[in-house]
Amino acid sequence: MKTKAILFLSSASFLHAGTADLEITLPAKPTPWIEPTIDIRARYEFGDTDGKGVSHAFTFRERLGLKTKAWNGFSAFIEGEFSQAAVDDYHGGAIGADPFDPANTLIADPETNELNQGYVQYEGFDTTFKLGRQRIVYDNSAFIGDVIWRQNQQTYDAFSIVNKSIDGLTFNYAYVSGVNRIFGSNATNLPNVADLSSSLHLLNGSYTGIKGLTLGGYAYIMNFEDIGSWDNNTFGVSAKGNLLGLTLYGELAFQDKAGVFGEDEALYGHATVTKAFGTQSVTLGMEYLEAGFKTPLATLHAFNGFADVFVAGRTNGSHNGLADLYVSHTIPIFYGIKWMNALHAYGDNNISADYGWEYNSVLVKKFDDNFTAIAKFAQFESEGDVFSGKSALPTTSRFSIEMNYTF
Repeated sequence: MKTKAILFLSSASFLHAGTADLEITLPAKPTPWIEPTIDIRARYEFGDTDGKGVSHAFTFRERLGLKTKAWNGFSAFIEGEFSQAAVDDYHGGAIGADPFDPANTLIADPETNELNQGYVQYEGFDTTFKLGRQRIVYDNSAFIGDVIWRQNQQTYDAFSIVNKSIDGLTFNYAYVSGVNRIFGSNATNLPNVADLSSSLHLLNGSYTGIKGLTLGGYAYIMNFEDIGSWDNNTFGVSAKGNLLGLTLYGELAFQDKAGVFGEDEALYGHATVTKAFGTQSVTLGMEYLEAGFKTPLATLHAFNGFADVFVAGRTNGSHNGLADLYVSHTIPIFYGIKWMNALHAYGDNNISADYGWEYNSVLVKKFDDNFTAIAKFAQFESEGDVFSGKSALPTTSRFSIEMNYTF
């Protein structure tokens, strides 16, 4: 009887604990050896530049890729990029690319089919090594970027390193032997739009080990085989932090081999002050380029207004200097839409010439982690002074609306 009681109590205790202590854990779903990546964009863009015909571009771009699971630190990625134009009443920007209509306003989204990225990667010892065609974006893309706004992405044939061995310090280095430009592999006639052979040494670092402060520094040594006017040696520092409820940013750079003949030296500066008011924010900024300062690999659409009137001169340094004073305001409105408005005033580096002013307005709606819609408007009004060459910058209007899907 005593034995039966002990067995009963043991069984009761076991049965009572079953729901709390004996939870069944299913094995985690294994990561597949190969996963697809998808990045699709549909965009209508309108452009109207004085002296040119009005342009209408309705384009579609698909980036389709495959990435492998890491094995002993090694992995690989390959991605194709395909762009089509359903409405091609515009100038795509390059001989050999389609469409090519220099009488119309430039919208640099020609039809393309090409390898966008393809690299092998190793991660270990707090370092990521990458070899092959790849995206490289440093800091805010003011010097090294992927021109993400255009349909055909700018990528690099490179060996790159990212090291994080020291807490708070990120060190980047890349050697670039080729630059794959946004005009596509068919643009082979002119070196300023074709893919470029190069010998670039890109060093970039940032340090976040001081609370509330980010420090940066870089050295970019650029030599291009077919277009020597883009050669430059650029050295810079930056800092970003918070003070008295303000977010402050400052950057200063020096460039050797500035100007189209590479015979000049020039300075670059950029400073911003941002104040948040609940869900709103206001930014006051000034970007300064001394005459001849060049940024040939930047994501230039992100700077000096969305009408893109300063792109050519800033790419090769054939300009008389630029001072861009701007203010922007961002506010959420309804249905999760964010609205940004900005006003720019432009002069030369002595603020003695008046290039003009520009108004920008952007609406962004993120539906979920995969779908995002963007509408953008830009109006540049020329005041007649010459930025580059012999003619004043033309008054330009641009409008676009797009849908993005990523997976």
